[in-house]
Amino acid sequence: MSTTGRESIEAGRAVLEAAASGASAEQLTECGDQLLEVTRFLVDQPRLRRALSDPARAADDREGLLRRLLTGQVGDTAADVVAALVRGRWGTPSELVDGTEHLALEALLLAAAKDGSLANVEDQLFRFGRLVDGDAELASVLGASGTDPKGRASLTERLLDGKAEPVTVKLAAAACHGIGGRSFHASLAHLVETAAAARDESVAYVTVAKPLDENGERQLGAKLSLVYGRPVALKVTVDPAIVGGIRVQVGSDLWDGSVSRRLDEARQALAGR
Repeated sequence: MSTTGRESIEAGRAVLEAAASGASAEQLTECGDQLLEVTRFLVDQPRLRRALSDPARAADDREGLLRRLLTGQVGDTAADVVAALVRGRWGTPSELVDGTEHLALEALLLAAAKDGSLANVEDQLFRFGRLVDGDAELASVLGASGTDPKGRASLTERLLDGKAEPVTVKLAAAACHGIGGRSFHASLAHLVETAAAARDESVAYVTVAKPLDENGERQLGAKLSLVYGRPVALKVTVDPAIVGGIRVQVGSDLWDGSVSRRLDEARQALAGR
């Protein structure tokens, strides 16, 4: 994103954070949901997003156009956040869409932080991703980018209704629309990491052949926290296919000490003789 785009997001964030200080978790959830709706509206209206991000138009004109469109459609906080965004400057019209979506996610995570459910949201998003990965048919349906995202989002909401935090349900449904143009699976991973970052944590994806006991998880988390200089949340997947050992990924860093990897290296070495 351009420098001007980042500055415009900061202006919108300032409005959101000022409102959040006196808002309830329910109000912030509603605001985040409304900002997601505005995001999808902008995605469907290319001429409008060009008009709202056109640097040749006065900021007052852009804001006036926006407020006429949103009057009676969203609450005051959501309208004020988007108004701050359209008054800013953007490298491209798509940056305005990304900025609106970014603050929608922030509003939902602020709601989860306010009601104390942020850690649950992070864990539930990860577990939902593992659930989807373990069901080939469901993974195919939710990952089908060529189908209507609204239908996939509705399916996701039905699957999670009553089984997850309200913010988890809204974020998982948002992943069906593709966060920042990502695939469904990449969107879920991004949301897990964003939720962890909101708790000042990094995420370590750990793959083991057998479940780690509580002490093993605690020791691994402590070692990774020392390496990265901040708390690290472990997201553990059990995969017998790695045979033994452990595979750990934190961001772009990968430590692969699995038996399957060592066997592959041995086969390659023998094949090269």
